Amino acid sequence: MTSAAILLGACGNKAEEYDATGVFEATETTVCAEQSGTLMAFGVEEGDVVAEGAEVGLIDTTQIWLKIQQTKAGREVYRSQKPEMEKQIAATRKQLEKAKQDQQRYRELVADGAAPSKTLDDATNQVEVLQKQLEAQISSLSVSTNTLSRQMETSDAQEAQLRDQLRKCHVCTPAKGTVIEKYVERGEYVVMGKPLFMTADTENMYIRAYVTSEQLKDIRIGQQAVVFADYGDGKRKEYPGKVTWISSKSEFTPKTILTDDERASLVYALKVAIKNDGFVKMGMYGEVKFK
Repeated sequence: MTSAAILLGACGNKAEEYDATGVFEATETTVCAEQSGTLMAFGVEEGDVVAEGAEVGLIDTTQIWLKIQQTKAGREVYRSQKPEMEKQIAATRKQLEKAKQDQQRYRELVADGAAPSKTLDDATNQVEVLQKQLEAQISSLSVSTNTLSRQMETSDAQEAQLRDQLRKCHVCTPAKGTVIEKYVERGEYVVMGKPLFMTADTENMYIRAYVTSEQLKDIRIGQQAVVFADYGDGKRKEYPGKVTWISSKSEFTPKTILTDDERASLVYALKVAIKNDGFVKMGMYGEVKFK
């Protein structure tokens, strides 16, 4: 049996007008506070159309800004404490060079028999002592430098965290939409996670309709459809639509929904997307006829 024949037997005399009914919905987004504090600015009203990324509010940033300044000052302290290694070991390095020169001179004198071997031994010991002293200085200064470098990196990480918190004080819209609910007012104290307002994508709407299993075998995702917005008193507006989602499990027929077989108790939900021209409203009743 063709789908046209199935439609003729559905919903009595209205079968040829539509295959399923439902209500129009839109993707809703709840914008919540990402920081706690007083809402210093808040410029949204119900019905406003907001652009993606638009800043619409500001939570008090004073304490976070002060912590950033404190962190930056601490990093500068660590920077100023970093030792200048070459300058601090310059004296020891100079002494070692002098000791090596003496060692070489005594080595030549001892070889010529002009000085006792003990003088060469003393000069060699002095070179070894200064060499170990230089190595110890370098090791100590390296440890100090590395420790201060790690502390500076910790300060950088803390500042990055604080700047992320500062950014989150700016309330921005994640997506373009129409403000449908507003939960707070300017001057209120908000906590992290508190809902501030809700938007809905009223440009790209969809009708959630229900079909029987008999109808489902002729419907697929991506299928074209005609959607009718019902204004009452027989007034309707037509929109091209496309099936974007079909439920994977059945459910009981909602009391407000008609299917092509009103006796059916189990139906499948689906969504048919449309491009709204501003006339379709959320919650409005509508019908779908599948192509």
